Amino acid sequence: MRIDIITVLPELLESPLNHSIVKRARGNNLVEINVINLRDFTKDRYKSVDDYAFGGGAGMVLMIEPVFRAIEKLKSEREYDEIIYTSPDGLNFSQKMANNLSLKKNIIILAGHYKGVDQRIRDHLVTMEISIGDYVLSGGEIPAAVITDAIVRLIPGAISDEQSALSDSFQDDLLAPPVYTRPSDFNGWKVPDILLSGNTGEIDKWRHEQSVKRTKDLRPELE
Repeated sequence: MRIDIITVLPELLESPLNHSIVKRARGNNLVEINVINLRDFTKDRYKSVDDYAFGGGAGMVLMIEPVFRAIEKLKSEREYDEIIYTSPDGLNFSQKMANNLSLKKNIIILAGHYKGVDQRIRDHLVTMEISIGDYVLSGGEIPAAVITDAIVRLIPGAISDEQSALSDSFQDDLLAPPVYTRPSDFNGWKVPDILLSGNTGEIDKWRHEQSVKRTKDLRPELE
């Protein structure tokens, strides 16, 4: 799998994409992630990527030309399954969406910035717009990292225990059940007896019941 992230702040993505599961997946050649500096596709000496909006108003807008050049260069080298734009008014990112994207081969993520990108990019080149929540961040780099992380951990081999990813919260629209580890008794706080019983069938049943209960109590809208 290949993920190309277009951004005006490539340094902001260095840490999130070079640790833990994502780092291992890259090191094992399960995914190729390229962070592309949008300023490399400008033609003026100031490497300008933004300008004032037509019609006035506060804030700057990512210009169409450098974004177009960056995307067209990438598209000239390979076919892309999705060209994603991170935007507050995109579809709310979900586990189901991450599952679907993890099956793709080539993805571009355009990190939004300033007041957004020239609408013509969204109209003619972007195939999907994603939001990670109903709030506004300083830029789309953190959402791009979130989307990338959620996708990469689902790639077969990225996690040594693949069953772990399949039992995460939001798989099957349920929250994960509570988990415990040693010691079984700490300050009188005890692990539920069922988890110490060794009865796999009853443990699985208990975990499912707990997932259903937690989802009903904490996130009833998922039911």
